[in-house]
Amino acid sequence: MVVGATGKTGRRVAAALGARGVDHRPVSRKSPIAFDWFDRATWGPALEGATAAYLVPPTFTLDDAEVAAFVPRAVEAGVRRLVLLSARGIPDGDGRERAVRESGVDWAVLRPTWFSHNFSEDFFLPQVRAGQVVLPAGGDGAHPFIDARDIADVAVALLTGEGPVGAVHELSGPRALSFPSVLERIGAVSGRTPELVDVAPAAFTAMLVDGGMAPDYAEVLTGSLVAIRGGHDAHVSDGVPAVLGRDARPFEDYLAEASGAWA
Repeated sequence: MVVGATGKTGRRVAAALGARGVDHRPVSRKSPIAFDWFDRATWGPALEGATAAYLVPPTFTLDDAEVAAFVPRAVEAGVRRLVLLSARGIPDGDGRERAVRESGVDWAVLRPTWFSHNFSEDFFLPQVRAGQVVLPAGGDGAHPFIDARDIADVAVALLTGEGPVGAVHELSGPRALSFPSVLERIGAVSGRTPELVDVAPAAFTAMLVDGGMAPDYAEVLTGSLVAIRGGHDAHVSDGVPAVLGRDARPFEDYLAEASGAWA
């Protein structure tokens, strides 16, 4: 069972499982067998026959109620391995991670850095196309953005028993880059370098909330970006090579794969 099968990582997890010939069920609100975190009547049909599940929690919220309720339902239905997509910087004691760790079955938590694909698939994409990327002011610190394909590859290894379970896997790209450097690289392949626009952190948080994001999650994202720009989140994690036995994809590989998004 692959939750979030239309998202950045979920659809790549589903594609990789399919390429391996692994029987899987990609689910989303619009899939033939629908799954909606906020409609518990959809959970049973989506879980039928599943022995492992890749979980992408409800987006843009820290509310843990749905994941906490779903995990025991999944175990009761026969799921024996859970892989949860979390994130670097999620607060300690996060209820979604706790629900998976305390599930009583094999589990793994993925804590990736910010996705490279945030620049080419929603989030920053409209701003990149418009020529201005708005960020909370804080400096030009660097961050090891991760290719969503690497997250998917790690998830597939864990779902299929090829990676260590019972662990939190910190995932990152192989090199830290600043936002100005990222935008310059995008400009080199797209022909137009977006302008970086600094705003006060409080104004950035308000912008996210105005766009429909839960206030607590907006504050976490703002704090994460301020930390990155302040040079406090540049460390490279070894989770990708530890699980896959190869280096994480460099940002240049991502640019080559995603260049059509900025055409």
